[in-house]
Amino acid sequence: MKRREFILALGGAAAAWPLAARAQQPERMRRIGVLLGTTASGPEPVPAFVQRLRELGWTDGGNVRLEYRAIAGNIDRFRTYAAELVTQAPDVILVQSNPGLAALQEITRSIPIVFVQVADPVASGFVASLARPGGNITGFTNFEPSMGSKWLELLKEISPRVTRGLVLMHPETAANVSMSRAADAGAYEIRVGHQSQDREGHRPRSAADVALARADEVIE
Repeated sequence: MKRREFILALGGAAAAWPLAARAQQPERMRRIGVLLGTTASGPEPVPAFVQRLRELGWTDGGNVRLEYRAIAGNIDRFRTYAAELVTQAPDVILVQSNPGLAALQEITRSIPIVFVQVADPVASGFVASLARPGGNITGFTNFEPSMGSKWLELLKEISPRVTRGLVLMHPETAANVSMSRAADAGAYEIRVGHQSQDREGHRPRSAADVALARADEVIE
């Protein structure tokens, strides 16, 4: 073998060594943070999500680890749990609800975040637009402000005797305020009295509270 051929062969073998070493090493365990605005029930609080991960070849405890946090109705826990998840430096975070997404947005601008069940993400300042969200946040929305009036219309269709409606909401959530305004406009058109009230997320509203408001129906 000529000297030039030997050097080329040696160089090729040396270049292949790191590739072979990487191929023999197990793939890094991926981490997904999950922040829920509900109660985590059972080993898989989001079964459809976990099932789809399996279909794509990702198994919890195998090549990916899911870290769950659920506020169980206590909105004050969002900030605490969001900070805990970000500290763990996951590869991506799945979040449910506007307050949860707002808490994460304040803490990180680098970890990718995917949201579900978030209302009006553009007006809420989470994304630049639905088509081009920009930044580290993207996801799916199933609510828009105009639905506030539609809910009142449905109540009127279901129970034509309704004359007063009460909306329980978290006023610090921008999308809730937009929906309440839409409900105001819709209430006037269908002749239903309407008022909004702070839901006070850390304390469930009682039947007595609703009775004091003298509402025929409640939207929450």
